[in-house]
Amino acid sequence: MGMALLVGYLLGSLPFGVWISKLYGVCIFEIGSGNPGATNVLRTLGKKAGYTVFALDTLKGCYAVILGTLYWQSPYGALLGALLGHCYPLFARFKGGKGVATLIGGLIYIIPVPLMLALVVWGIVFKWLRYVSCASLCCVLSLLPFCCLCYGFEASRVHALPLLILNIGVFWRHRANLKRLWNATEHRF
Repeated sequence: MGMALLVGYLLGSLPFGVWISKLYGVCIFEIGSGNPGATNVLRTLGKKAGYTVFALDTLKGCYAVILGTLYWQSPYGALLGALLGHCYPLFARFKGGKGVATLIGGLIYIIPVPLMLALVVWGIVFKWLRYVSCASLCCVLSLLPFCCLCYGFEASRVHALPLLILNIGVFWRHRANLKRLWNATEHRF
């Protein structure tokens, strides 16, 4: 698991939001929310930049999991590494995004059907409330129940602890959003 975690971390540390914003002549840390994730890039630099960052952040999660599975039989170790790298990137002074796109990329490979159902939850919550953060958190929370639904309770036990750890990480990275949601000051999209 150690190598999978390390390789995942290095892949996750590729700060695509920072690099794409530099192509636009701006420092993403100085505009919008200051977060280098796809949502802030989309809000501040437009669809082309935002969707590019989302796609690249998703791909790094997927690629990390593929490598972790093929070489070290540790998909969740590689995904945890990629998320740590994305949230605390070595190549961007440890200031990173919140990890949702990278998580989605890794889970496409590990649990594709539950992930697709969770993305439907994301879409419904986002359309209803227009909060990206709330939709993302509801999506992440629905992963384990959808695993149980798709694979059965016994088969889903292998996913329970890793998904719990990943959930805690994503919620931790969204703690400021949770506070703003509680205070009704969160930004609607």
